[in-house]
Amino acid sequence: MGPVTNTTHTPFYFILTGIPGFEASHIWISIPFFCLYAISIMGNTTILAVIRIEPSLHQPMYLFLSMLALTDLGLTLTTLPTVMQLLWFNIQKIRFEACFAQFFFLHGFSFMESSVLLAMSFDRYVAICRPLHYASILTSEVICRIGLAIICRCVLAVLPSLFLLKRLPFCRSHLLSHSYCLHQDMIHLVCADIRVNAWYGFALVLLIIVMDPLLIVLSYVLILKNVLSTATRTERFRALNNCLSHFLAVLVLYVPMVGVSMTHRFAKHASPLVHVIMANIYLLAPPVMNPIIYSAKTKQIRQGITRLLFQRKMH
Repeated sequence: MGPVTNTTHTPFYFILTGIPGFEASHIWISIPFFCLYAISIMGNTTILAVIRIEPSLHQPMYLFLSMLALTDLGLTLTTLPTVMQLLWFNIQKIRFEACFAQFFFLHGFSFMESSVLLAMSFDRYVAICRPLHYASILTSEVICRIGLAIICRCVLAVLPSLFLLKRLPFCRSHLLSHSYCLHQDMIHLVCADIRVNAWYGFALVLLIIVMDPLLIVLSYVLILKNVLSTATRTERFRALNNCLSHFLAVLVLYVPMVGVSMTHRFAKHASPLVHVIMANIYLLAPPVMNPIIYSAKTKQIRQGITRLLFQRKMH
């Protein structure tokens, strides 16, 4: 007996799309995708391992970095199964429940990335502008509370949009335009009034995608003001160099995020390939680039990785 769709006429499955126009080359396209996923998993697990085993890295800055690495790992593992099974085995169908689960974790980890970067900007502000109070402000208890607040914020942000979408009937084509389940993509398959969803999505954009970068920019303005008014040239260079890794991580997240939003909003009639490339850059750039940025720009992380590799060779 075949599967039965639910009472709201939702399809039992959605159909995922690979790289439009390059379906015959999926097996070759899977090679760079596999390499990027491997770099992300190895890079972020290495960062986590180094921070865990190095007592000198049990400081607020590196605890926030471990949160970022966990978020990147979650984002990678959320999209990896559907992307790789589509490219390797041409499995396009995804069950209705599985698609919504992926939707929840994908957007949840994406918002979490933004929230962690905001917390890291606060850490840099306190370290540079309030150095004498750094240890008393960012205690282990405060960092735990920030971590819990980030999780609660992201879960509470994504759950309403999930339930608002799940209650609607999907009676148009079941075909999605990506190899994973994105809200912007799924909402186009609904054949009902989506004004509530649209307004909630707009509120979410203002609260997270607009507010977080503005607060990060504000923290950098305050840091620059403090550094330029009090420090010597050497101290200025050191302070700004300390912020460089975080600034690059912010660019790696928000530039593709804005690009995806702009293409969905203003380039609806562009080639499907453009949308697919932009979405893949948005989801793969932060998890792949963040470990590279922090390994290259943070001396303590580099030294920790060297010691970790040396210990493995010794064993």
